[in-house]
Amino acid sequence: MLRSLPSVDQVLQSSEADGWFAFLPRDRVTDIVRNAIAGVRSRVLAGGSVPNSGPLDEVKSHVGEAIDRLLRRTLRPVINASGVILHTNLGRAPLGSAAIREIVEIAGGYSNLEYDLARGHRGSRDAHCGDLLRHLLGAPAIVVNNNAAAIFLVLNEIARGGEVVVSRGELIEIGDGFRIPEILEASQATLREVGTTNRTRLDDYRNAINGRTKALIRIHPSNFRQIGFTGRPSLAELVSLAGSQSLPLVEDLGSGCLANLEGTGIEREPPVTDSLAAGVDLVTFSGDKLLGGPQAGIIAGKAGLVKRIRRNPLFRALRIDKLTSAALSATLRSYIAGRQDAVPVLGFARIPAEQIAARARRFVRRLAKLHLPSAEVVAGESLLGGGSTPMQSLPSFLIAVSPHGGNSVRMMESNLRANDPPVIGRIEKGRLLLDLRTVSENEEDALIAALLRATRAPSD
Repeated sequence: MLRSLPSVDQVLQSSEADGWFAFLPRDRVTDIVRNAIAGVRSRVLAGGSVPNSGPLDEVKSHVGEAIDRLLRRTLRPVINASGVILHTNLGRAPLGSAAIREIVEIAGGYSNLEYDLARGHRGSRDAHCGDLLRHLLGAPAIVVNNNAAAIFLVLNEIARGGEVVVSRGELIEIGDGFRIPEILEASQATLREVGTTNRTRLDDYRNAINGRTKALIRIHPSNFRQIGFTGRPSLAELVSLAGSQSLPLVEDLGSGCLANLEGTGIEREPPVTDSLAAGVDLVTFSGDKLLGGPQAGIIAGKAGLVKRIRRNPLFRALRIDKLTSAALSATLRSYIAGRQDAVPVLGFARIPAEQIAARARRFVRRLAKLHLPSAEVVAGESLLGGGSTPMQSLPSFLIAVSPHGGNSVRMMESNLRANDPPVIGRIEKGRLLLDLRTVSENEEDALIAALLRATRAPSD
């Protein structure tokens, strides 16, 4: 069987090779062929067999699959019909049209990222977002690549080698196994945990302060909420305590709310400006959650502290690139111009449930005309998601789609994910649910086509 394996030249002289060379240079194809032959050889030595088609065809099949995997893009646009506005697994906040235009313009050529056009010499990349953030927040601010980096950098600068007092009830875990205690400890600050899981009092903070204390920190609960016999000091109490001890108070706000969310059904989400006005020394928050921009972490607060953090050598390792700067600055200008609904996250959150219902009914009528499986409009909920506003939902109306023939709900959902573009819905109580709150109107035709393919019986 080993002697029957083809040589590299045999494979490269096959009729299929011309097609491979159309996509990849010869040396790269040669490496792939060698790896394919080695793979078949290893399988034979392990006691495996070669298919009846023969070793040459087997190797060519492996080469074709390997080239296809290399050329197939893995990061793809999807239709988010889950109703989760800030879906962490789907890239969180979709960008507005102004941000997209600015990215395209900046990406295509050179830019004044770090060049002062007025003075004709090196400038600062902070200027593009910093002035806008100061206008919106009333405080100086700098930007790094995400909020975990922001809180890490803050504590590395102001608390390295000392202690940071934090409530046990705020030592949370965020997405993909990242735990707040691990992020804080990586900053070379020692955590001084106070209180209990469900209740922390102001005296717990006061009694923990000692000669090694460098800061107090308050952390947004992010993606969970405690209920029942719970409690923690108010922000005003912590500001007063930190001031009386000449210690900085840092607040990790997580979601970065800059807008008035009244009337959306989203409650108790603390605006960044409220924390700064209350006297918090430094706040950190995300750019791609409620702010609705690109992935970024924003640090804002007292000028002296922000300046210190800006000079930290780690800031250079964590700073943003020109595309993030372009997208974030465009998003911030939408806030300044009063066009918050141009930020998709806020626009989606503010759509009235009745408007969603009207769209859903029109969509179901279109399905009926195409003789697709039964679908009905049902009352339901959308979620903000993304580690924001835990346990809060928005009233909505959903499309419940039933399979037919030999399909199951699971098979239908799997077929939608395999579609091009993939469609992400959700399954609840044995039904496939689609929420148009997170589907733009120009995606509806593609969604109907995907449903048509996904709901066909296996024999169709």
